[in-house]
Amino acid sequence: MYTKKVYKTTDMIKWTRFETLFFIIFSTIIVSIYFFFDLHWLKIPWTPIALIGTAVAFVIGFQNNSAYGRIWEARKIWGGIVNTSRTFGMFVQDMITNEHALEKQTDKALKKEIKTLTYRHIAWMNALRHSMRAHKPWETVMMEKANQDWSKMMQPPEWKTKLEDDLKPYLSYEDMNYVLSKNNKQTALLYLQSHHLRNLKEKGIIWEFAFLNLETVVQELFTLQGKSERIKNFPYPRHFATLNHYFMWVFVMVLPLAIVPQFAEIGLEISSINATVGKFFMWLAIPFYVAVAWIFHTMEKIGRTGENPFEGSANDIPISTIARGIEIDLRQNLGETNDEIPEQHPVIYDTQM
Repeated sequence: MYTKKVYKTTDMIKWTRFETLFFIIFSTIIVSIYFFFDLHWLKIPWTPIALIGTAVAFVIGFQNNSAYGRIWEARKIWGGIVNTSRTFGMFVQDMITNEHALEKQTDKALKKEIKTLTYRHIAWMNALRHSMRAHKPWETVMMEKANQDWSKMMQPPEWKTKLEDDLKPYLSYEDMNYVLSKNNKQTALLYLQSHHLRNLKEKGIIWEFAFLNLETVVQELFTLQGKSERIKNFPYPRHFATLNHYFMWVFVMVLPLAIVPQFAEIGLEISSINATVGKFFMWLAIPFYVAVAWIFHTMEKIGRTGENPFEGSANDIPISTIARGIEIDLRQNLGETNDEIPEQHPVIYDTQM
């Protein structure tokens, strides 16, 4: 447990290493100016600094709460997809029968219908996760150097494969052409599901009451898809995110002009007791400034990272793992062997994708 905590702390330090280095260099320059050029008149009173810091802290707190709310809502949506998918798989297997069929079907034909509907549902999940991983103009977290370094070590599967390749094993030639001709491919797949269920109902393979239940499940899938698309397509309000970023940087840039003179004054008081310690005391402003600036910047960075829970960063919702888990459940319940079913995506650096 201790090793894991150290690893996580080291991870955070590595994630913010470029900003931390900047804070060290910047504060060292300010202290050097004070120390070597005796510019003790260059200072800002604590009152405006405190007001700015308080405002920035409130906005950062609001941003982090909102970002966490978006992440948690996305997780609940995909948790709903898990439950509804299992329900759909169960309904399809138990409600497609010859009990009310106008023309009796063989067991092989019924199993084929069940497999077609189940595989099309897996294709729907693949289309939805690819849609969620598609880049949006406001998704800029992965453009930062630290996050780019992380993406070299691990990438979501959607960045490595094409949608067509992920759909091909689950769709017929006709369905594939139909889906690829539409802009919203996941919606097209649910339309196909509904049309297929209606045809089975007209043949009596699905009883009318069972048809209504299956259509209700498809309706719920539409609802969950729409909720997921809402988070993806509506960003965290940019005036909050952008201005907060600028406010944070204004605060950390002017903060040394209040901290360093304060430490210089304390050093003068200490000089009456110990001249050497008093002379160099202001250099302690560097670690104190770095600590404060690092906290404000890191909290703001955490908020920015959590704004878009499908962007592909390490802290996003692991929709690839969730979708693969549902696929494994559905295909195992179809009676397929583990050799036929793809393995779950690996956990890399304690992170699911």
